[in-house]
Amino acid sequence: MSLIFRPLFEKQSSTYTYLLADAKTKEAVIIDAVDQTQQRDIGLIEELGLQLKYIIETHIHADHITSSCPLKQKFTSAKIVLGENNSVACADILIKDGESLSFGSYKINAIATPGHTNGCMSFVIGDKVFSGDSLLIRSCGRCDFQDGSAAKLFDSIQRLFALPEATKVYPAHDYGGRTLSSIWEEKAFNQMIGGGVDKAEFVRRVEAMELSLPAKIHVAVPANQVCGSKIVAHDK
Repeated sequence: MSLIFRPLFEKQSSTYTYLLADAKTKEAVIIDAVDQTQQRDIGLIEELGLQLKYIIETHIHADHITSSCPLKQKFTSAKIVLGENNSVACADILIKDGESLSFGSYKINAIATPGHTNGCMSFVIGDKVFSGDSLLIRSCGRCDFQDGSAAKLFDSIQRLFALPEATKVYPAHDYGGRTLSSIWEEKAFNQMIGGGVDKAEFVRRVEAMELSLPAKIHVAVPANQVCGSKIVAHDK
C-alpha cells in the first residue's frame, strides 16, 4: 500500500494545495485547490493518471478563489466536500465531525475545528493532519470575520493537540517558506498557543492581532460560497 502525496504552492496567497492518491487504485483527493493554479493541478492529476474522487475545502477562504467547480467540470465524477457548518449549495458533501472519506485503501477523517471561521474542518490521514487555517506553523488563523471566534479556535486547537505528537502538520498557508511542522513542535513553540497558554491569554493574543483585510476578500468569499463557479474578475 503506497500513498502518493504532493504538496503544491500558490505564491500570491501563500496557499498550500495537497494532492493525495492511492498508488494502486489511482483514486485521489485534492485539498484547498486554487483557481490561479488549476491548470498546474489538472496537468499533474492527468500526468499521474489519477481519478479525482473528492475536492476538499478546509473552509471558505477569504484570500484566494477556489478551483473546486472548475476541477469538478474537468473531473466530472469528483465530489466537492466542505464542513457541515458551511451553508453552500455547491457542495456535494457537507461532512460532519468524525466522518471519513475513502479513496482506494485509504481513509481521510474529518475533525471540526471552528474558530477561524465557523465552518473550518481539519482532515487527518495516517500521520498527517491538514489543519487549514486553524493551526498554522507557529501561529493560527485570525478570528475577526466569517463568524470567527477565538474561544472556539482555542478549543479546536486543543483537539488537534490531542493527536499523537509525531503527527505532521500541513497548514493551508505559510508566509515564511515553511512546508510542515508537527503537533509536538506546535505544542512547544507556537507563538499564539504553545507552551501551555491558557484560553484567556490565547483569546487576548488573537484579539490583539492587527491585520489588514485580505486583498481579495470582497471577491473571494462570494466566489467561494459558490465553489468558484462564478469567478468575479480579479488580478491574475
